[in-house]
Amino acid sequence: MSDGAHAPLRILLLDDHALFRESVARFLGSEPGLEVVGHSGSIAEALAVLRKRTVDIILLDLDLGQADGRDFLRAARKQGFAGRVLVVTAGVEEKQAADLMREGISGVFMKHESTASLLEGIHQVMAGKTWFDRELLQATVLAAGRPESTAQPFTDRERQVLSSVFQGLLNKEIADRIGVSESAIKATLQQLFAKTGVRTRSQLVRIALEQYRDQL
Repeated sequence: MSDGAHAPLRILLLDDHALFRESVARFLGSEPGLEVVGHSGSIAEALAVLRKRTVDIILLDLDLGQADGRDFLRAARKQGFAGRVLVVTAGVEEKQAADLMREGISGVFMKHESTASLLEGIHQVMAGKTWFDRELLQATVLAAGRPESTAQPFTDRERQVLSSVFQGLLNKEIADRIGVSESAIKATLQQLFAKTGVRTRSQLVRIALEQYRDQL
């Protein structure tokens, strides 16, 4: 067995609200298999952590007082960070959420939700899935507009599956909703991946928003 078989999931928090940040850091740090490698209140501090430590996922607040979380996201990518980003926020506008998806985030967690939901969201995102509030995601698709698309059209089944992926449903849940086998859902997902040229659910959500909005 390799040395990294049981390596903890390394988390960085960036949030300027100290009480919230420290509370979340304590909660996540007490969970088996998780390690909070840093929790910072400023962009400069968080970028410094990224230069020193390996980070698997960043929990990023958008409103950093005088700073904007999106500036950190761009700086982190420029610095070479290629991990997951889960936005943790009290609120986000639909157009802003659409822009964030295009910039590569894997989900949005609303601060009024439970810490148990946050833990689930982290694991879903690290599994290559997305984590979005259903109403926010639907509004985001509408806010993104519907430009003309020359992309290969989706079948009815593919649109059904894609809609369920947007809602964060698992394969079994999608299968139960549509009334087919789980293997059929997996096959449809592979068709969607091949048609859009992606490999993960989060990439599928982003490319669908970017290039296939007229089919959603």
